[in-house]
Amino acid sequence: MAEIKTGIFAKNVQKRLNRAQEKVLQKLGKADETKDEQFEQVVINFKRQESEGARLQREMKAYMSAIKGMQQASINLTQSLHEVYEPDWHGKDDIVTIGKDCDALWEDFHNKLVDSTLLNLDGYLQQFPDLKVRVAKRSRKLIDYDSARHQLESLHAAGMKNDRKVLKAEDELKKAQKVFDELNVGLQDELPTLWDCNSPCPVSLQSRDPPLCDRVKPVFVAPLVTQFA
Repeated sequence: MAEIKTGIFAKNVQKRLNRAQEKVLQKLGKADETKDEQFEQVVINFKRQESEGARLQREMKAYMSAIKGMQQASINLTQSLHEVYEPDWHGKDDIVTIGKDCDALWEDFHNKLVDSTLLNLDGYLQQFPDLKVRVAKRSRKLIDYDSARHQLESLHAAGMKNDRKVLKAEDELKKAQKVFDELNVGLQDELPTLWDCNSPCPVSLQSRDPPLCDRVKPVFVAPLVTQFA
């Protein structure tokens, strides 16, 4: 068992060394690099999409916290009004009821945002981690493919044709290409599809319901204006 683990470790180390060497040769211009400009643009779009989605999630959570803050402020205001109202003032008995109505409005607004927006946004962003891992893996496997291709080309350039090293290099190239193609085909389909549905959450809630302030104002503010005018 220890020997197997040692062999796997040594193989992984060798892969990393081969990749590092291949990347250095490519950067120095001593080895050509397989490129797919169309896919590179797809990856740029994917990274932008992930960044914008994460920002939207942060802002939505901050917005939800602000709603909870306003809800608590409404409760505090209700308590203060109940304390300052004189017994003979009209509407004193209604203050608690009005406060509960306002609290219900804030709670309803919060719940609607959670159900129609935040949950959809969370589900939308859950797609990115796995795709991000696969994009990174595709990049590594492309380097492996280029490395195997260059190894075979160097053997051919040295005049070797039927040598065992050539046969092994051909086999390694086929394996590298198969692994890369399997990753590439899936991502070539999934990433553009994700980009095409780049609308993570509905934003029609505000237009579907009257603004919250327009519903709170008649319930809460009107009695104050009447009393203190």
